[in-house]
Amino acid sequence: MSDHSQVVDGSLHEMDMDNRLKGSRLFNNNIAPTRIKERNWTSGDIAALWVGMVICVPTYTLGGVLTAYFGLSVIEALVTILLANTVVLIPLCLNAFPGTKYGIPFPVVLRSSFGTIGSNLPCMIRAMVACGWFGIQTLFGGIAVHLLLSSFSSDWASLGETGEVIGFFIFMILNLVVVIRGADSIKKMEAFSAPLLLLVSVGLMTWVMPRVDIVALVNEPANRPVDNSLWSYFFGGLTAMVGFWATLSLNIPDFSRYARSQRDQIKGQILGLPLTMFFFAALGVVMTAATPSLFGHTISDPVHLIGMVDNTIWKAVAMVLIILATLSTNTAANIISPTNDFQNLSPRHINHTRGVILTGLIGLLLMGFELLKKVGFLDSNISIEAMYSGWLLTYSSLLGPIAGIMVVDYFFVRPVFHHTN
Repeated sequence: MSDHSQVVDGSLHEMDMDNRLKGSRLFNNNIAPTRIKERNWTSGDIAALWVGMVICVPTYTLGGVLTAYFGLSVIEALVTILLANTVVLIPLCLNAFPGTKYGIPFPVVLRSSFGTIGSNLPCMIRAMVACGWFGIQTLFGGIAVHLLLSSFSSDWASLGETGEVIGFFIFMILNLVVVIRGADSIKKMEAFSAPLLLLVSVGLMTWVMPRVDIVALVNEPANRPVDNSLWSYFFGGLTAMVGFWATLSLNIPDFSRYARSQRDQIKGQILGLPLTMFFFAALGVVMTAATPSLFGHTISDPVHLIGMVDNTIWKAVAMVLIILATLSTNTAANIISPTNDFQNLSPRHINHTRGVILTGLIGLLLMGFELLKKVGFLDSNISIEAMYSGWLLTYSSLLGPIAGIMVVDYFFVRPVFHHTN
């Protein structure tokens, strides 16, 4: 056989294999391996992704949670946050490897260790956690939208909590539109928002530091019995903080599939996660400590803190930044994963757009109770924080074993198939 015939036969064989792959019930274009030209995320892009996800309302409140509920002092709380996010880098970087190596998302990685049908169970566990957090973050974003519009219109302000519900739907649609536009849309948004959010955070810290007695804040005793050992409180807080990004340690291949190399994904995550978490949580602690002297009482929620500002222009600017911060977190952390997970259920029938819409609908259903309370159809004293955050944190404990199975399968069960990039 001539060389020309061999080339023709080889090309025909590849085309036949490609056609059979695309005809499989397990295939669609969105969860197929990324093409080489699509793997263009640098370490800077991945660091920006993490900065955009980290700077959000829940991170701002972490220091207060650890001091109020876990019995830690301010310094102990901030050290715990830094250490926890350094620890969580290990599963994040390890589970990112197959995504970068093969260009495949989280559900397809799972097929190796759980099987093509079995992969749907851990996918749905991860998806439900993400949909729950999507609803909660969208509620924060909706409140910010309401306060932004209220700063310009007294008629809108008079809507009260009904305005917050309308804001919820406005913010939800904004989130879904960004993700429907694809990975490049998220990359551009994070590249725009990350430096802006960092700059504003540094500016806020510079502004608030002279208004707080830092020495008194640092020396404030921990909220625990004097005779009790630190370590039980410390490890409780550490476990909770590691769990904060446990969800992303599973589905990090959804993003690392776009990385240029393993070096880029590792370097980007190291640059973007631990120090940003530490700094923004510290900002939350200092800003909260300043509120009694500024407003007469403690305000730990940044959305309502900004709502107390009298200057209309500054309030509007701050609300836009809160909306941007929540949008950059929500789209990346809480929509991408369930979108891919739902596609894995039925790749032939659920494409990217349908997966995004399904995520939005489930998030809406999970928040339905709280939304109905706001418009007066339900009257209940059950708080969204107690009802959903408690459930989600408990439910998230199922994710640790899944992450462990993924790491062991890739690095120890099937290492013969993998080669370092």
